[in-house]
Amino acid sequence: MLITGGGSGIGAGTAAYLVERGARVTICGRRAEKVNGVAQALGDQCLAVVGDITAAADRKNIVAAAVEHGKGLHGLVNNAGNMYRGPLTELDEPELLALFHTNVVAGMMLSAECQPHLAASEGAIVFLGSIHNRRAFPGVSPYAATKGAIEALTKSLAAELGPSNIRVNCVAPGAVYSEINQRAGLFTDEQALQRLQAMSNIHALGRIGEVGEVAEAIAYFLTAAWTTGTVLEVDGGLALGITQG
Repeated sequence: MLITGGGSGIGAGTAAYLVERGARVTICGRRAEKVNGVAQALGDQCLAVVGDITAAADRKNIVAAAVEHGKGLHGLVNNAGNMYRGPLTELDEPELLALFHTNVVAGMMLSAECQPHLAASEGAIVFLGSIHNRRAFPGVSPYAATKGAIEALTKSLAAELGPSNIRVNCVAPGAVYSEINQRAGLFTDEQALQRLQAMSNIHALGRIGEVGEVAEAIAYFLTAAWTTGTVLEVDGGLALGITQG
């Protein structure tokens, strides 16, 4: 298995979930201390590769290392991504293009690099979407747009790669205790407790999700032999649009 953005959050949680169940996992990311730390904690079944998936040469190196470590490649989890927020009138075009490169284009190109290996193993690709495509919030249009593209890409690639017996699915998480949300200020500023409670209240289950709960859904898609082109909401009921008191 190959997991991008494996140095923290959902990527690291998914790596741990899969290793605990006997899988050989390769994780990649740009920050050496992050991916190496995760791999060291998980032991010999997890290999860390430092690289940037937006760079073609790095993608080749990452896939080659994953194939060697796993003695083939059975699954790709396109988890790497960035968050860019802001009102429409204040968007920076270079930052917006960089966001699409990381969140959409890089995953497409990495999937292409993995395609021959996944065809040989009848493997799976899992993309990470977002609940932002089910429930709208102001100021998040750049991120939501990339995740909308991911959902469309999931369905198109499922149709394209089905004849090669490659399954393509997407997990759409709600608010999760993850590094990308911490960097966005959801849980870490001086009003963290109030923001956390307000976010919890709009989930039907009344709480923020854990990365392991998203990892369960990713693991299902990696092994589900007759499921493709599906977007699964793992969101604690956030998409229902409720507000609890």
